[in-house]
Amino acid sequence: MCTALVVGNMIGSGVFLLPASLAPFGGVSMLGWLLTSCGAICLALVFARLSAILPREGGPYAYIHAGFGDFAGFWIAWGYWIALWAGNAALAVAATSYMQVFFPVLGHNEPLAGAVAIGLIWIVTWINSRGARSSGVVAVVTTLLKLLPLAAVTFIGFFHFQPENLAFNPHNKPLLSSLSATMALTLWAFLGLESASVPAGDVVEPEKTIPRATVIGTLLATVLYILSTVSLMGLMPADTLAASQAPFADAAKLMWGDWGYWLVGFGAVVSCFGALNGWSLMQAHVPAAAAKDGLFPSRFDQRNAAGVPIFGLVLSSALVTILMAMKYAGGDSGVKIFEFIILLATATTLLPYAFCSMALIAIMLMRGKEFAPKDYVAPGFFAGIGFVYSLWALYGSGADIVMWGMLLLLMGLPIYVWQLKERFAGD
Repeated sequence: MCTALVVGNMIGSGVFLLPASLAPFGGVSMLGWLLTSCGAICLALVFARLSAILPREGGPYAYIHAGFGDFAGFWIAWGYWIALWAGNAALAVAATSYMQVFFPVLGHNEPLAGAVAIGLIWIVTWINSRGARSSGVVAVVTTLLKLLPLAAVTFIGFFHFQPENLAFNPHNKPLLSSLSATMALTLWAFLGLESASVPAGDVVEPEKTIPRATVIGTLLATVLYILSTVSLMGLMPADTLAASQAPFADAAKLMWGDWGYWLVGFGAVVSCFGALNGWSLMQAHVPAAAAKDGLFPSRFDQRNAAGVPIFGLVLSSALVTILMAMKYAGGDSGVKIFEFIILLATATTLLPYAFCSMALIAIMLMRGKEFAPKDYVAPGFFAGIGFVYSLWALYGSGADIVMWGMLLLLMGLPIYVWQLKERFAGD
């Protein structure tokens, strides 16, 4: 279930469009995938090591709190929580968009599309309210259902492979700029690799289960990403692939006809729904972990009979609903606001990666007697790579997004001060 949570949260809606985005770069995109994969795997090893040393609920928040103290823990939990529920709005919109394959009316009826998207939010809220096992079962089923059509198109596509379609640098663009562009595109496909570490309190033998699930899940997604890109680039001419709005569906239609198009359309809807389910689980557990430490209002750790932090789960879904209403009712301006918030949320999730890379070394130093000098070599290597990778990703987000991200984090300061007042009111 933990591995399915990692794979399901990483493989959301983006993988269905990435081959088209990468088509203009040809074989250069393979180098981009490999470099980005190395950074992601190093981060997966960081989280695996952290979860073995510190198997606590809250994932990145718990590790940063242990490594850098209350303020850093609160700061990351605040930004990470906002990024989680804002990102769920994007997944609900993407799922509704893919449902147009089966219900074309959703493409031109905004109120109906909005109602369906909001309905999806509350369906996964209900699933998650029934406990971690309920969410885990959905993660396993949806991950299998999404991987089957993706894997089928990928592997059978190799039997239709035409080498002349795959050029190393089809437009003869400067290699370094092309490489940078492909790394920026592939980067977002790895967000979510930390997912298994968040519900640690509900995991059996978390010190063993979470590291294995994190590394295996990241490697599975990496293999599928690279193979699918190569397969589709060999199956379709670069210009045709670049112009495709649904590359996997078009590839399936090319090989199998209309029924293949429908099959991949179904896989895309399931993919978005599965990712939405997994990220909804996280939006409840991150603020709950902070509340348990007295850094968020205590109501965030309020749990129902199934042990689910129900207040944080419902509040987060309510905030997603408001964001969705703004998107579907606000016209062009609403769409622009929505897209900006989603871009900001995506960039904000990268900050915990940088902090966690250094938190691993900080926690090991604090527990110095438990580790020999040689124990620092491997963690130091992949923590360093993970830190540089995270910095590069934040840089690639653009100056405006980084500035707004900082303002978003600073908006949490009054909340932190208020919580200090509550904690020390009796002293």
